[in-house]
Amino acid sequence: MDPVSRDLDRETGHPWPEREATADLQTQMGDMQIAGGEDMLLDDYDVIDEKQDVAEITPEGSTDEPTEPLADDYAAMKERVLAKLPDLEPEFETTYTWHIENYKNLTRKERGPKFECGGHPWRILLFPFGNNVEYASLYLEQAHEDEDKPKEGWYACVQFSLVMWNKTDPSIYSCHTANHRFNAEESDWGFTRFSELRKMFAAQWDGAGRPMVEHDAVNVTAYVRIYKDPTGVLWHSFENYNSKKETGMVGLKNQGATCYLNSLLQSLYFTNAFRKAIYRIPTEHETEKKNSAWALQRLFYLLQTSEDAVSTQELTHSFGWETRHIFEQQDVQELSRILMDRMEVRMKGTDAENALNKMFVGKMKTYISCIHVEYESSRIEDFWDIQLNVSGNRNLDDSFRDYVQVETMDGENKYFAEGHGLQDARKGVIFESFPQVLHLQLKRFEYDINRDAMMKVNDRYEFPEVFDATPYLSEGADRSEPYLYQLHGVLVHSGDLTAGHYYAFLKPAIDGHFYKFDDDKVIRATLKEALEENFGGDYANGVNGAGVRNPYTRTLSTKRSMSAYMLVYIRKSREKDILVDVTEDDTPAHLARQLDEERAALEKRRKEREEQHLYLHVHVVTDDNFKAYQGFDLTSWDTDSNAPSSPQIYRVLKNSTVGDFTRTVAEPLQVPPEHARLWAMVNRQNKTIRPDQPLPDLNMTITEAYSRFSTREKPFRLWVETATTIKEGQALWPNVNPSPAIAAPVLIFLKYFNPDDQTLKGVGHVYMRKTSKVAEMIPAIQQLMGWSPSRDPVSMSSPPSSGLPSPPYSTPSAGMCLYEEIKHSMIEPMKAKATLQQAEIQDGDIVCFQRALSETEASAIASTGRYTDAREFYDYLMNRIMVRFSPKLGPEHEGSVFDLALSRKMSYDQFSAKVGEYLKVDPTHLRFSTVLASTGKPKAPIRRGQASTLAQMLMPALGTYANANQRPDQLFYEVLEMSISELETKRNMRVTWLPEGVMKEEPMDVLAPKNGLVQDLISLIQRKVNLPEQDVSKLRIFETHQCRIGKDLDPKTIIASIPDYAVLYAELVPEEERVASDEDRAMYAFHFDKEPAKTHGVPFKFVIKPRELFKDTRERLSKRTGIKGKQFEKLKFAITQRSAYSRPTYLNDEDELYAMASRADDQLGLDHVNRTRLFPGKGDSIFIR
Repeated sequence: MDPVSRDLDRETGHPWPEREATADLQTQMGDMQIAGGEDMLLDDYDVIDEKQDVAEITPEGSTDEPTEPLADDYAAMKERVLAKLPDLEPEFETTYTWHIENYKNLTRKERGPKFECGGHPWRILLFPFGNNVEYASLYLEQAHEDEDKPKEGWYACVQFSLVMWNKTDPSIYSCHTANHRFNAEESDWGFTRFSELRKMFAAQWDGAGRPMVEHDAVNVTAYVRIYKDPTGVLWHSFENYNSKKETGMVGLKNQGATCYLNSLLQSLYFTNAFRKAIYRIPTEHETEKKNSAWALQRLFYLLQTSEDAVSTQELTHSFGWETRHIFEQQDVQELSRILMDRMEVRMKGTDAENALNKMFVGKMKTYISCIHVEYESSRIEDFWDIQLNVSGNRNLDDSFRDYVQVETMDGENKYFAEGHGLQDARKGVIFESFPQVLHLQLKRFEYDINRDAMMKVNDRYEFPEVFDATPYLSEGADRSEPYLYQLHGVLVHSGDLTAGHYYAFLKPAIDGHFYKFDDDKVIRATLKEALEENFGGDYANGVNGAGVRNPYTRTLSTKRSMSAYMLVYIRKSREKDILVDVTEDDTPAHLARQLDEERAALEKRRKEREEQHLYLHVHVVTDDNFKAYQGFDLTSWDTDSNAPSSPQIYRVLKNSTVGDFTRTVAEPLQVPPEHARLWAMVNRQNKTIRPDQPLPDLNMTITEAYSRFSTREKPFRLWVETATTIKEGQALWPNVNPSPAIAAPVLIFLKYFNPDDQTLKGVGHVYMRKTSKVAEMIPAIQQLMGWSPSRDPVSMSSPPSSGLPSPPYSTPSAGMCLYEEIKHSMIEPMKAKATLQQAEIQDGDIVCFQRALSETEASAIASTGRYTDAREFYDYLMNRIMVRFSPKLGPEHEGSVFDLALSRKMSYDQFSAKVGEYLKVDPTHLRFSTVLASTGKPKAPIRRGQASTLAQMLMPALGTYANANQRPDQLFYEVLEMSISELETKRNMRVTWLPEGVMKEEPMDVLAPKNGLVQDLISLIQRKVNLPEQDVSKLRIFETHQCRIGKDLDPKTIIASIPDYAVLYAELVPEEERVASDEDRAMYAFHFDKEPAKTHGVPFKFVIKPRELFKDTRERLSKRTGIKGKQFEKLKFAITQRSAYSRPTYLNDEDELYAMASRADDQLGLDHVNRTRLFPGKGDSIFIR
């Protein structure tokens, strides 16, 4: 009756427990669990932390220690122990005291008299000697009896305090306070360790001169206050919480770390005009999982119609994301922009074209305006969202003022105005218009130069419910409609840079409430929860100065970890257009149809699973399957069920009869049931599956037939035979069990190998006597094939009996070759004069035949790479593998990705010839690469070697490096400009071209002759970058190691001598270096981050001049590197030595670099932040396929 929960109270050594303030009451109290119960015991009691804090509430701003009231002064005690909670409205409250006598004679569990509060009965529940602990246990319990149960769904949000006090001296008391949501499932709540029994009966209670329980009596007072529930989830445990039932909306499932995606998708979904625009994209005939528009439509429709949280797997799969992307937190702004871009592309040419532009795009003007002359340079650009600084700004208006702040360009920073020369000017940004839906990205994550890392900005930052954007418009902007914006959504991040969680507060209706969308839960929220609690900044009250524990980082902080990072505002004059109702007519009809079909299929599968024990799956192979099949045995049991050669799978009731099932099988064959006979197929020891015997009794059940005639623990497989001899409407079946047994006919299946078409397929079956000779099968074969005996002699050729399989050459008596298919790896020629009994032929055996070839015919077939002998073709089938080929470079297009059936034994040249034939290119110009299984990206190219087979290339030996994480059925291909043989004489050189200082890098791959010179490499680079002939002499290549220059490469250097690990750069020698005087010196320069050992960037050579102050040298350095403006001002310069552990000597403007850099190994270091390492744990840039 009474559930026992875990205890969260703490033992205090004082008559009055220490009060603790909390900033996030709902969070703290929602997590609190306190024990209670009837006869249940707390099994894991010993593992509970007895020192956990009880939730006791102090009003915000309270600092003075109140005077101690007496326990019988109920009004004063209530003020003390039951302080009103901020932002909550009390509905009912009461005080009741239970006078307990004869304490030591009480039973294990006692209930006090009932009292009323809020129209419902309550009482105190006491375990006088402890609920399985050495403490008195006290609980508050709702006192509804079975005959007086509250209505379904009843609950009460109760703040209560239980006070135990000495009835003679009310200054002696102990109390505990808690909040709880009482309902039918959680009907009692309180304190398992209310007061230690030893202390209660001690002679003195905390030095008060008398015990708590005196004269075997004590009083317990309950202070109860019931609050109104503003959101419907106050102090909710969220067990069995139903979002759809409570709010009418459903959430999105988190795949791992996709909470950021869920919050954005919910925001877009409740931007109703966006949802309607997405629905207008035509996708009826594009139901592919790679189609993002189709997947987004389905997701939105499921959010409309589903009763449970919806998965985003289809959508992320359509993006092309792999598992690793699911577990990486990505940038929401980048995701939003890419998603919008993809949807906009899909809308082109449809009636939804430009819908997103009208909704989300505004215009801003970037300008430079001269102060003293009439000249302005400006550019108007579209924007989808606005990034606003949080750091240094108190609120949204501060950020906008910072965004449109005007910069004055004067002094050395004057602006060059065409026709006016250098002028003082004003530079800035102003808005020409704002969109109907305004997305504001708050820059909560910034680089902290002091910590040298990205950090989250948790400063307090306020944003209003209604925002006026008018002050930030240009003078000429259209103001015919007010630019007042209503807050629609707040996307929140809780945590820090390394760990956190995303959720959203959204207001779906114009006059509605805010709701919290936290992955799969949707919860009603207050305006304060949506706004003020996401401003960030310090908590209103610190908890003992220690801060509040972040649930994601597990660290204490006095600043709120939850703060808004994206705001969605809707223009008030367009709210009705944006939050327009989405009706059934707006939803594409095919979505509902497809999902109804999928749900019906799911329901069917569920029902099948439930009834699975009543049914048996029976696989039936027919003559048609056998004739359509090319391979071993009668059919393949693993192929696609839609293939003509695949057996039909029936779901048959176990208690149905063989006769019933025969009628079912005969119907699609369009034969009467009595003209069909079922044979049981068995697994032979040689791993083949062949018909064994017909099912003799049509009245036996399917279960009985399975147990008697099939191989146990295998599917029930049958072959259906249709009668070929019919007399007076009755099928005449050969007697397979005659007496004597020697007269029994043998069922033989026949396959025909056609060397011209390179096919091996079934043609039917025949019955032969065991005493018949092998050669006697030839007339039956000719009759089955419709061959004339005059055209095909009824004689057999004798294929070679030793060595490798050879083509059957025609002899004067040659006509046909017969082989027995014993198993996959054993195809044996048959002797013409041997009897079937001597050849050990039995029911279900397979004989393959082919027409004998003349030497000329065989040579012609072999010359085209085809097989002339059935045994060779069987060997090909055994080693056949389907390989998918995809282009390594460039986008995929129709026909560029294809599958080929190849033999595992093929050499590089053989399968290259097959691919070349398909692509219609020279096979010698094809290069292949294996595929990385985890990412689907190319591995290293395959080296062309005659000794390697295709199997060895696709599946290297276990334990080798090449075997690791490699796809065994896929290759990438490249069509090269030269043959593989010629390519092997080349070396791929990765060179980075520097066209403008060191700021712009253009990596390129150059195929240079292995035995060539650097001069040859220079010529190839010249052609790559389209360098004029007169500039070739100015081009140089230098080699670097660990971001420092090693040496310039002499044009006569042999390419083979350049180490593989060297990083090469190419540039034009700067003019100042070409015209340097004899006094000038060249000095190597490099970039580092605080320590010379932490190098990064592109090193370079720089000319230093005698008697030049460093402030002048800085100007030349700016020109040499291409780094300018504020970015250059952040650089610090130092002289350091080549040794990684040298100390840098930093330079001032008045220093002379030429004089100070006197040592031969002195180098110039540029000290600045390495931007490439600011996100060490970040994955690849987000993408949507």
